[in-house]
Amino acid sequence: MNKFLIVIFTAALFLGSCNKNNQEEEQPVARVQNKYLYLSDLDGMFNNNMNEEDSAVIARKIIEDWVKKQLLLQKAEENLDEESKDIERQIDDYRTSLLLFKYQQQLIQQKLDTVVSDEEIANYYNQYSSNFILNQNLVKAIFIKIPLTTPDVERLRQWYKSDDSEDKARMEDFCYQYAVNYDNFNNNWVDFSLLLKEIPTKIEDQERFLKYQKYIETKDEEFYYFLRIKEYRLKSDVQPMEYAKPKIKNIILNKRKFSFFDEMENNLYNDALNHNDFEIY
Repeated sequence: MNKFLIVIFTAALFLGSCNKNNQEEEQPVARVQNKYLYLSDLDGMFNNNMNEEDSAVIARKIIEDWVKKQLLLQKAEENLDEESKDIERQIDDYRTSLLLFKYQQQLIQQKLDTVVSDEEIANYYNQYSSNFILNQNLVKAIFIKIPLTTPDVERLRQWYKSDDSEDKARMEDFCYQYAVNYDNFNNNWVDFSLLLKEIPTKIEDQERFLKYQKYIETKDEEFYYFLRIKEYRLKSDVQPMEYAKPKIKNIILNKRKFSFFDEMENNLYNDALNHNDFEIY
């Protein structure tokens, strides 16, 4: 497309394009075989604050993209077999699936009970605990990383090993003042392997270590590292219930969804059958 046509095209967009009903009277801006691109096909694609030069660049890009798309479509029509080109059924299937999905989501929000009690979770866990086996070592731990220049490190060594509430409070105050990293992980279970990546030490046999050790104390050129293992669960053990809880909740909710939709479909079917709303030949 030459510059003159681009300028005419841009000016026409700013003045307002013709109605699509009058496309036959429009001057097309591009053609591929018997397909035409008109000014009115590009309504709304431009910002009225654009200058003429920017509009011309964007106009050329839009037109060239349209031409490329039509040429590719033409090749698809030429090379695909009839079965592959029969997309009406695929479009209908997609529309059906999308409508059903949206309706199901609406029903879930409106009618499905999404509250799962701790009792339900405990009952499911006790019945199917063999389905919840660990594939990694888990720990409940305290992790502290402090600079080598930190004062009174010996007191921290005592506090982080203590179960006394006052010692715990002193440790936390100390860590908030000096620690680069202090974390008790909200007393949640964490993957021991991921935790070890924070510490400059190697443990070849995690299982043996967890069985016989509770503490790691080490350092590098800049920091001290302290790790206290409060509890552990080994690979191949049954997952702790609080660790499995989110998975169990999802399982229970999914079972409810299937039951809910199964019951709804059966009710719809039986109601329609009673009212002679359908026939099976």
